[in-house]
Formats: sequence, structure tokens, C-alpha cells
Amino acid sequence: MSVTDWIIPLITVFVLTYAAFKRVDVFGAFCEGASEGLKTCAEILPALVLLLVCIGMFRASGAVELLTKALEPLCAAVGFPSEVMTLVVLRPFSGSGAMAVYNEIASSAGADTFAERVAATLIGSSETTFYTAAVYFSAVRCRRTRCAIPAALISDCTAWIVCGAVVFLFFGA
Repeated sequence: MSVTDWIIPLITVFVLTYAAFKRVDVFGAFCEGASEGLKTCAEILPALVLLLVCIGMFRASGAVELLTKALEPLCAAVGFPSEVMTLVVLRPFSGSGAMAVYNEIASSAGADTFAERVAATLIGSSETTFYTAAVYFSAVRCRRTRCAIPAALISDCTAWIVCGAVVFLFFGA
């Protein structure tokens, strides 16, 4: 057995021992935390449902494909694989949708191709911006996001540009 097999049990024993020393009702604290977690889930659920419906409508309407087709000339000009553009468009909205697109790229283009490497790097270096914003801002009941969404999208674009350059430099087209 390695040390990593003992980390979680040791942390659990430490927390329970410390709680006993401080005379904390562990069961009561656990139940209170679970209750607060359920309340938070109930508060953010409407925003998540709305976001999932909007993502479904966005994909079903064909807007993703239309936007991807519109950006293909730009991709060709800079040497960016056009099959990855669907992933670029979908990633800020849906992590599971982006993973499905990535799996499609990996299976159709191949596991060791330039397009798959770019897609894998994009999955690892970008965030589901709108999903994350919906969860976090709903949890704290923030209605005015001000510059948070534009800043997050600029961050995503920077990640896409940098990761595309790094993959191109190290792996080539």
C-alpha cells in the first residue's frame, strides 16, 4: 500500500479527533452543511435549467454550424483546423457538448493528429464561461455581472490564441 491510500482515512481521523477535542457536534454540523447545500442547489437550479434550454436551442437551430462555417476562411488563413471551430464556439456554453465534439474530432481525425491536439489543448485551457457564471452568480444572487462575462470571454480568447500558437509551434500542422 502506498501513502496515497492512507491520505483520506488519515484526514478523516484527524478531523473527527479535532472535532472531539473541540467538542463539536459533527453529525449536527454535517446535517447543517448538507441542508445549506440543498438550499443552494434549489436556488441555482432555475438558472441552470434556463442555460441548458438555451444551449439546446442554440445547437438545434443550426447557429453553431452557421457560425463555424462563417469562421472557416479565417481558420484557413491562419492554419487553424476548421473542424475544431465547432469546439471553440460551443466550449463557453457547454462542457458536455464540447466533450462530445472533442470525441467526434478524436474519432474522425485520429488520436494523434494536429486537429485532435488543438482540440485537446482547447478543452484543457478554456472554461465553460456561461455555465460557470450562471452557477456562481446565482449562488451569490448577483444580478449585475458588469465586466465579468466580457473579461471571461477575453480570457477564453486569449487561451485559444495562445494554445493554438503553442500547439502549432510544438507539433506543427
